[in-house]
Amino acid sequence: MKGKFAVRFGALGYLALLLLLPIALVVWRTFEHGLKPVIDTLTSPAAVHAFWLTMLMAAVAVPLNTLFGVACAYTLVRRRFRGRSVLSVIVDLPFAVSPVVLGLALYALYGRTGWLGPWLSEHGLQVIFSIPGMILATVFASLPFVVREVVPVLQEIGTDQEQASSTLGASGRQTFLRITLPAIRWGIAYGVVLTTARALGEFGAVSVVSGNLIGQTQTLPLYVENRYDNFDLSGAYTASFLLAAIAVIVLLLMTRLNRSKETK
Repeated sequence: MKGKFAVRFGALGYLALLLLLPIALVVWRTFEHGLKPVIDTLTSPAAVHAFWLTMLMAAVAVPLNTLFGVACAYTLVRRRFRGRSVLSVIVDLPFAVSPVVLGLALYALYGRTGWLGPWLSEHGLQVIFSIPGMILATVFASLPFVVREVVPVLQEIGTDQEQASSTLGASGRQTFLRITLPAIRWGIAYGVVLTTARALGEFGAVSVVSGNLIGQTQTLPLYVENRYDNFDLSGAYTASFLLAAIAVIVLLLMTRLNRSKETK
């Protein structure tokens, strides 16, 4: 019994030291001088632009990765083809490779001296140091979450109901919409929540391709770095608190989804 409590307190203490204490310190430093500095920071044009640009990144990346994730997961689980294992490995690349490396890869491809950069410049298109490049980096970095949440659900539900539906004369589209999609909806929901969290907090890849221009290509994580580098600790802590608050909301949403799933 004593050993069981020791393990629990040890785990809680470890988590508190690594996670809760630093976040609590950010909250305290944010509000240590009252609400006025917080409001001034949050209502500044640079912070407002960074917030809405961060929302834009998530608003584009999440639907794209959801559509791709469902299609890719279905292909990996329900189809047998040569190169299937290679596709599975490629999907996991954003997990394994540093986001900074992803950003450099996009720069090497779309930058002014990259493979496609000169052609894009000739046609008046700019990807690097602009919003399209930031969206590409965010989509790339948050790509695997829906796939990896949906794949185990598809494997668990099997193919019996889908085969029965086909036997009764339903088309492939009808079977997917009426049988498969409702069965994997919780996996999709978890994937969307995780993709949203990653898209909102993505820093490494976006920092490489954005140029970090204030009021133009600066997201909230980049705003935090900019404020910190300019010794505006109040602004950095306030933006960090806003990002942490959004992350908590996302986690609460995921917890609510878990409870809803358990009651079904």
